[in-house]
Amino acid sequence: MTSAWAGRRVLVTGHTGFKGAWMCAVLERLGAQITGLALPPEPGDNNLFSMLAPSMGTVSRLADIRDGAAVKAIVTDARPEMVIHLAAQSLVRKSYDQPFETFDVNVRGTLTLLQALVDSGQSAPVLVITSDKVYRNDNQGRSFLESDALGGEDPYSASKAACEIAARAFADTTGLKVATARAGNVVGGGDFARDRLLTDAWQAYVTRTPLTLRHPDATRPWQHVLDVVFAYLRHAAQLLNELAGAPAAVNIGPEADPLTVSDALVAFYSQLTWSPPHQVQSDAQRPEKTRLDLDPGLAWRALGWRNRLSQTEALHWAAQWYSAWDSGQSPVDITTGQIEAYLNHHGT
Repeated sequence: MTSAWAGRRVLVTGHTGFKGAWMCAVLERLGAQITGLALPPEPGDNNLFSMLAPSMGTVSRLADIRDGAAVKAIVTDARPEMVIHLAAQSLVRKSYDQPFETFDVNVRGTLTLLQALVDSGQSAPVLVITSDKVYRNDNQGRSFLESDALGGEDPYSASKAACEIAARAFADTTGLKVATARAGNVVGGGDFARDRLLTDAWQAYVTRTPLTLRHPDATRPWQHVLDVVFAYLRHAAQLLNELAGAPAAVNIGPEADPLTVSDALVAFYSQLTWSPPHQVQSDAQRPEKTRLDLDPGLAWRALGWRNRLSQTEALHWAAQWYSAWDSGQSPVDITTGQIEAYLNHHGT
């Protein structure tokens, strides 16, 4: 699979985000020619892509994914052979504050990208990254299959389900090759977005302040960003090479039962020197499902893919990245070091 990307022109939307930065770093390691399309990082915040960019060859094009003219111009210049669409408003709690913005970015932004491909005469396949939260979740803890009904009660989840429906209808109408990948609760070093568990856990650690939790007993399928990136690339390679059986939608997740938030924190802090106390503060105005699990069986069968890192290892690797960065090590060296360790010990 790694050789599939040497010399390939790949357009990565959302490249300035957490997963986008790791995606670009991995694709560069595999020899791809990358164009990134995204908004600039928010000023004043740490940003992994900005940390890595000076040593990377990614062509960074800054634009709003909803700006049709700008997106068409970028797509035309990039002439992608593959598009990996990560650009999104990806925070559940932010979606309650900005529901229209969330739907606008996640649905209209996706359609704007697909229309730009059509208008510019590009036929590159598109892997649309959605979420494990696209399913109609009855909170019973059943592992969701790709055939289960889509839904979503909060604006983020609903927008991602709507994105899948819209992208599929658009593809069927225009003849574009579009597939979706569903993964969530992705952890790893370099994630500095607010309202994510490990980001908040790391901030509590470095500031020596209590950590506020909303649902310490909630379960989630935690997975390392490298497992998710390589799973996306396995899926994308099948689309690129027009392999029969490439799934239209696939779950990416760990094999084992999901861990609770509390258990995830124990694993994360076990790699650090101190564990801050936590306090529970419920937010009844912004409810979240407390149980979530995916069945990754289709990824095993159709993609030949299983996550290489256990949930505990994923949390350990994330803590080790933050700890190394805090000690003054180069984020480039830490990131490339983890990519090499992953390739050397786990393969692809």
